[in-house]
Amino acid sequence: MIDKQRGYLPSNNMRELIRDNNLILMAISRFDIAFGFGDNPVSEICKENNVDTDTFLAVCNLLSGYRYSVDTLSLRSIMGYLRRTHSAFLDVTLPKIRQRLFEAINYSDSNDVSLLLIKFFDDYVVEVKRHMDYENDVIFKYVENLLKGDVDEKFCIDDFSGNHSHTVTKLNELKDIFIYHYKQKENTRLSAALYDIITCEKDMMSHFEVEKSLFVPAVERLERNLRLRRNETEKRDDTGKEAVTPEYALGDREKDIIRCVAKGKSNKEIAEELFISVHTVATHRRNISSKLGIHSAAGLTIFALINNLVDLNEVNPHQ
Repeated sequence: MIDKQRGYLPSNNMRELIRDNNLILMAISRFDIAFGFGDNPVSEICKENNVDTDTFLAVCNLLSGYRYSVDTLSLRSIMGYLRRTHSAFLDVTLPKIRQRLFEAINYSDSNDVSLLLIKFFDDYVVEVKRHMDYENDVIFKYVENLLKGDVDEKFCIDDFSGNHSHTVTKLNELKDIFIYHYKQKENTRLSAALYDIITCEKDMMSHFEVEKSLFVPAVERLERNLRLRRNETEKRDDTGKEAVTPEYALGDREKDIIRCVAKGKSNKEIAEELFISVHTVATHRRNISSKLGIHSAAGLTIFALINNLVDLNEVNPHQ
């Protein structure tokens, strides 16, 4: 029996989860869990399939609108889930929609329009593939390095999440074109294609929520822990005694932002120069202020001059 207050638990059997929400079937396949599990509990099924139970339950609870936790999430497990989700979209869902659309609009006399609609969909698939390839090849590689203890001072997950958005807008636009503007009476096949598009939209939004609410916070937690550990290590010399190091321990990106502030640049100008989002700039500035106890641009300018981050001739005199 599912406890609506506590959500899915390791002791629940998988059959209960599926009865509660059929979409759990997709999560099961994307965690590479074999079907045929009978009435066995979630904990036992996850163990048999080498899947982290807490991660599986966090995803399922999020998808079903129940309470979830990222505290015990396995990043390797969630990345495996996300990679297989990408493959499901690119190798199964989107090709299936394209085939159904092609069969449906092939009955129309408006061949030129039909070709344009297919091209519209194909262009959308290219965008989705580019988006997911970036996550597979860049973001997941970055996290793999974090898991090895390697911290990249010039990149953090906030640089990704600040610019990260869902990929359903263009798909929704295509659906609306068909429903409200494309005139065709033989609509049995087209209706099936549109139903697949609607299902795909919901699936992609759920995928985006898993990334935003589970994956990104778990990476942020790992980044914080690694930086804290590194800062503690830097405070000790080879003899194990406390070394004299600045308490603020600014990162390279934070120093870049202080330089820009000293030169009189706005957050928008800083974002453009450093190729990051305005949201990321604001986050870095909050962190800088917290570390230094300096909140004004004038104060940061003085700090930059004292610590040789900028030359006097670079400073905006109107700070």
